Amino acid sequence: MNTRRQSVVDKPVDSAIHTEHLNLWYGTFQALYDINLHIRQGIITSLIGPSGCGKSTFLRSINRINERLGYVRIDGMINVFGHNIYDPAVELVQLRKQVGMVFQRPNPLPISIRDNVLFGYGLHSEGKRASRSEQDAIAEEALRQVLLWDKVKDRLDSKATELSLEEQQKLCIARLLPVKPGLLLMDEPCSALDPKGTEAVEELIWELRGKYTILIVTHNMAQARRASEECIFMLMGKVVEHTATEDMFVTPGKKETADYIEGRYG
Repeated sequence: MNTRRQSVVDKPVDSAIHTEHLNLWYGTFQALYDINLHIRQGIITSLIGPSGCGKSTFLRSINRINERLGYVRIDGMINVFGHNIYDPAVELVQLRKQVGMVFQRPNPLPISIRDNVLFGYGLHSEGKRASRSEQDAIAEEALRQVLLWDKVKDRLDSKATELSLEEQQKLCIARLLPVKPGLLLMDEPCSALDPKGTEAVEELIWELRGKYTILIVTHNMAQARRASEECIFMLMGKVVEHTATEDMFVTPGKKETADYIEGRYG
């Protein structure tokens, strides 16, 4: 077997996410089967597979959003940065501070650009109120990280909903950064964007590489190949293959992976 493929799957060194025997049911329907994964810190990992294969379900398990549905049942283990997220001592507010989420469609709040960036920071400041100058510095740093500062610095008091879709999605990412998450989950973050906007958000994702661990769900295999370092292929609620992205697209280790990549189904 390719030694690079072995190193990705078999050595749980500095894992950001570590799952063991993770299973999930929506009522009586089982959506995830025995998921065992190590996702490394500081890199971009993509999740690919046909619609309904469990990609988004898995993503939403990592910050426990699935639990909002009263008919979801989960067993198995998910560790994020070495901590069991289902430990009774884990507070959801703290988990979601550490694990940011970006959705398919941009969802800026109908308030100013500046207040959008500072919204999460205000929620998590634990009673400590930053000065106006400190808040301005926090907002500027976040907007610079998402490559948006130069475009919006002269209109920070304008409504965020007036931005283009590409800019709105970048702003939604910026909104996560002031609380200093370690992990960013992205569920089809470019699906609502045109090709130019998609290129800009992919550039941003690559720019954030190393500063954050990023797990991105995408139906766009060209995007997975361009914008991730490791890739996970899922099928019918199961992980079929997890390897370096280039290995998966050039020399997939499983027939099911090759069939999907070559367009024979899904």
